[in-house]
Amino acid sequence: MIIFILIVAVILMTIGIVYLIDKYVPKKYKPFILVGLWTLIIYLGYITFMSIYGEIQFNQLKEKRYKVVIENLKDIRDSELAHRTVTGQFEGNWDSLVKFIETEKFTITQRRDSTVIDKELTRIYGVDTTKDIVIIDTLGFVPVKDSLFGADPRYKTMMNIPTLEDGQKFELKAGLLAQNGVNIPVFEASVSKQILLFDQDKNLVDLESEVKSVEGVNGPTLKVGSMDEVNTNGNWPKNYSKDQ
Repeated sequence: MIIFILIVAVILMTIGIVYLIDKYVPKKYKPFILVGLWTLIIYLGYITFMSIYGEIQFNQLKEKRYKVVIENLKDIRDSELAHRTVTGQFEGNWDSLVKFIETEKFTITQRRDSTVIDKELTRIYGVDTTKDIVIIDTLGFVPVKDSLFGADPRYKTMMNIPTLEDGQKFELKAGLLAQNGVNIPVFEASVSKQILLFDQDKNLVDLESEVKSVEGVNGPTLKVGSMDEVNTNGNWPKNYSKDQ
């Protein structure tokens, strides 16, 4: 924005100089000076246009790449949540996570209320005394792969950054976070914006890495989950995805 303002200011100043030259400089020198100044005006105008157009193109490409990457991050989150449901923990290794999806099953259960004789109270009071309990019945098992992905094998490549062709993977972490004396499972899958936008203007990428906006992806990475807080959401706004 500062560069844009400076260029506009220079153009306006140049136009002012052209006016002064036209009014006060002898006629025999005017053609050469005016040609040079108008050339400068056209050049500066071109630079101004390209700076604006370049930023528009950058934003369009950035959003396109983010949306593709976010779809992979959502698959990773679903897989990690399934892993926690079955094992109680998140997984920090890609091979182990894929193996889990291919081999493990969800347990389908049904909860029902029941009333039974409370033997201890019956012994104390000498009369039949009942208590309410919850019974959990196991109805069956469903493969994790079928539940999350059906026949789609995309879970095998969800760890690959989809906008890159060199096989780079998301960074994956998992562990425990101490909170109020309790160790809570956490995970985080992320990729740096510098990596996602490696082929773009460095100044624009640096500015994007410092974004703090309700409509932007804040911070230097695009990620889901967190190792610093109990959070399994992505750090992207709703305009990048139909669901978080």
